[in-house]
Amino acid sequence: MDSTQPTSSIKSVQDIPTEFQTWAPYPSAQPCCEPNTHIRAEELSLAYQGRLALQHLNLEINKGCLTALVGPSGCGKTSFLMSLNRLTDLIQGCHVSGRLHMNGIDILDILSPATNVLQLRRMVGMIFQKPTVFPFSIRNNLELPIREHSLHTHTTMASTIETILGQVGLWNEVKDRLDHPAQGLSGGQQQRLCLARALVLTPEILLLDEPCSALDPISSGIVEDLIVSLRGHYTVIIVTHNLAQARRIADYVGFFWPINGVGELIEYGPAQDIFQNPQHELTAAYFSGARG
Repeated sequence: MDSTQPTSSIKSVQDIPTEFQTWAPYPSAQPCCEPNTHIRAEELSLAYQGRLALQHLNLEINKGCLTALVGPSGCGKTSFLMSLNRLTDLIQGCHVSGRLHMNGIDILDILSPATNVLQLRRMVGMIFQKPTVFPFSIRNNLELPIREHSLHTHTTMASTIETILGQVGLWNEVKDRLDHPAQGLSGGQQQRLCLARALVLTPEILLLDEPCSALDPISSGIVEDLIVSLRGHYTVIIVTHNLAQARRIADYVGFFWPINGVGELIEYGPAQDIFQNPQHELTAAYFSGARG
């Protein structure tokens, strides 16, 4: 471990701050899922430098649900996430084909005037495996996206920052050091700041690429509880290698597997059904530990 990295003062469950023991940023959450499709992929395929990484993906994700994507490395899960806000546009040699609808609009149709990439990336926030705070102060990490999108005046910005930090359980921890470097926060705090930075843009969809895998168990639990609290307020898609986590938090689960080296969606459905009664032999083998 790099001794220069900040460490958490939390060493055991007993050390968790009192506010986290009962904390829930959205205590009056609406029912988690709505019976209407928010995202629909049709024959979606993705290739890097002409080499297929994901093919023939057909998938519908309901609004307000928490969907977990599981499977071994290299089966297209993160590639699918990156296509949802067209970060794939920034990868040289990456080609995405098929159709990908959000709110009825095919976001891959670059000729459509309804496809605005800047607005798309505001609507679809993404959190990465390793916390990616900007090398600025805690305050500036949130002010920058607000200014870039001209969302608030100077007079409302302070209250917006307080509200969003409160929603991710950070306000009481950082309110007296908002002008300190964000990189001085612990790993779990940095990840929650990244989530706050996404939420400050009022997205509809949140993409989480293994958001807990780089965190210690206590910080991971806090971030996981935060993710669960977002159910019903956002459409959440999380990539995780932690099957126990997927079982705990997901409404729906999609299992991906590389077939002849190309990622495919093998099985998708309600989490309880997938875990208790998988229909495909690969799913059963992976969940039992016999494969993967």
